[in-house]
Amino acid sequence: MNRNQTQCIYIILHFSEKLIWAVVFLCRETAIDRAKLKEMGITHILNAAAVKKNLRVFTGAKYYKGMNITYYGVPVIDDHLFDISKYFYPAAKFIHQALSNPENMVLVHCIDGVRRSPTLFLAYLMIHHDMMLEDAIDHVMKVRHIRPNIGFLKQLTILNSELVSQRKLQFKTRHR
Repeated sequence: MNRNQTQCIYIILHFSEKLIWAVVFLCRETAIDRAKLKEMGITHILNAAAVKKNLRVFTGAKYYKGMNITYYGVPVIDDHLFDISKYFYPAAKFIHQALSNPENMVLVHCIDGVRRSPTLFLAYLMIHHDMMLEDAIDHVMKVRHIRPNIGFLKQLTILNSELVSQRKLQFKTRHR
């Protein structure tokens, strides 16, 4: 995908018998196109490029005022040394709460939609849909090429290990 293209990616998640539509990884051009957002029915926006110092996506809660959009911005820097893991749970909670209403549509975006926003969306799949990292990546790669940087992948690997340990402990506790 050309970085100047505006493309909507719909990822269909089939979990239990629930069908969830999530609009994810759209580029900044879509995030700033208020008419397009309205046409698409976007109700929630997670901006993974809300870096105050070097703001590259000129949007925020004020930008969407009057549009009935719930906005959540996280100041993630696309650097392999950046600690994105501190946003895994808050971002996953935001997405999960939004998608708990089947009428809602969520836009998760950053600059190019290949590193920051996919990393947060992968964490959501792992945390709220019990997916292993490899399965989450495979699921997303079916519809979108992503390239989380090596530091983000390491942090997702740590999250994966923590979630596996938690699930094992929960399983043992339930089956005593």
